[in-house]
Amino acid sequence: MRIGELAKATGTSPRALRHYEQAGLISSERAPNGYRVYDERAGVRVRNIRYLLAAGLTLDDVQVFLPCLDGDVAAAPPSDNGLRVALERLAVLNERIAAQTEARDRLEAALRYKTGGRIRPVA
Repeated sequence: MRIGELAKATGTSPRALRHYEQAGLISSERAPNGYRVYDERAGVRVRNIRYLLAAGLTLDDVQVFLPCLDGDVAAAPPSDNGLRVALERLAVLNERIAAQTEARDRLEAALRYKTGGRIRPVA
C-alpha cells in the first residue's frame, strides 16, 4: 500500500509515517515511480507506535519496543526493558509536571500580591 493509504488506514499523516521511517520504526520499498510502498504489516506497526506515543513515550523510547511492534503491544506482557523505559519516562513527566506546578504557583502568588488579592486564578 502507498503512504496515503497507510496514513488513512492508521489515522496518521504521511509526514508522521515518513518520520517513523526515518527513525527506523517502519520501512518501505520504492516502487519504480519512486513512491513508498508498505506491506500489510505496516498498519499494525503504525497503530502500535501511535499507541505507545499516546501513552506518553517518545519515538526514542519506542525503539525499545521494536521486537514486539508487529504484535499486540497493548495486550502483551511488558518486558523488563519496556518497563524500565516506561518508568523512566513517567519520572521525566512527573518532574515536568512538578516544575510547571511550581511555576504556576509562583505566578499565582505574584498576581495575588500585585493585585491585593483581586485576581483569582481560573481553575
